[in-house]
Amino acid sequence: MAGDQNRDRRDDERTRRAEVRDTYDRIATHFASTREYAWPEVEAFVDTYATDRGTAGVGLDLGCGNCRHAELLAADLESVVGLDVSRGLLETGRERALERDFDVALVQGDAAALPLAGDTVDVAVYVATLHHLPTRRARRASLDELARVLSPDGRALVSAWSTAHDRFDETEGFDTTVEWTLPGGETVDRFYHIYAPDEFETDLADSDLEVLEWEVSSGNCYATVAGAGQTP
Repeated sequence: MAGDQNRDRRDDERTRRAEVRDTYDRIATHFASTREYAWPEVEAFVDTYATDRGTAGVGLDLGCGNCRHAELLAADLESVVGLDVSRGLLETGRERALERDFDVALVQGDAAALPLAGDTVDVAVYVATLHHLPTRRARRASLDELARVLSPDGRALVSAWSTAHDRFDETEGFDTTVEWTLPGGETVDRFYHIYAPDEFETDLADSDLEVLEWEVSSGNCYATVAGAGQTP
C-alpha cells in the first residue's frame, strides 16, 4: 500500500511539473518579450561575483528563459550554461544570443536533477524559477543540486516570489496560480509557490547550500549562497 502511494505521489509530481513546462512552452515568445532587462539585484550580484574572476569562470543561468542573465554572465566568464525545462524558452534564449552576439550553451533540463558535473560552476543565477517547482521535495532537491554543482569557491543568487509582495495578504507560504495574458486576451495559468520569508530561509538552511546573506527586496526573497564545500 505504501509503495502504491509513493508511486502515485511521484506520478502526480511528474504530471504537475510537465504542466509547468507545457505552460511556458505555450507562452514562451510573449513571455520572453517582456523580460528584456536583468533586475538590479541580479546585476549587483554579477558585478560582485563574476567581474573579478577574469575569463576563467563557468557561469550557470538556471531557469534561463530568454538568457537575459546568461548575457550578463557571458560578459565576464569564459563559458556560460543556460538551462531551462522549456524548449520554447530556450529557443528565445538562442535568438537573443545570436542577436546580441554572446556565447551560451543551452541545455533543456530539470532544475531538480541538473545534468552537470559536481564542483564545476563558479557563478550561478537561479532567479524567479524555484517558485515554479510544484512540490517542496522538488524545490529542496533543486537547492541541493545547486549546492552539488557549485565549485568550492562558487557563489549563487537564489530568488523566489514572497508573501512580502504588496499583492498578497497571506503571511504563510502557499501554492497558487497567476494568470498570464497572451496577445488577443487569452489567459494561461502559471503555478507559483509563494514563499513566506522565514520559509525561504528554512528551506535554504535545510538544504546543502551555505547561506551567506539574504534579504527581501521588491517582494522577492534573495539569498547569496555557496556550496557545502565552500572555501573561505
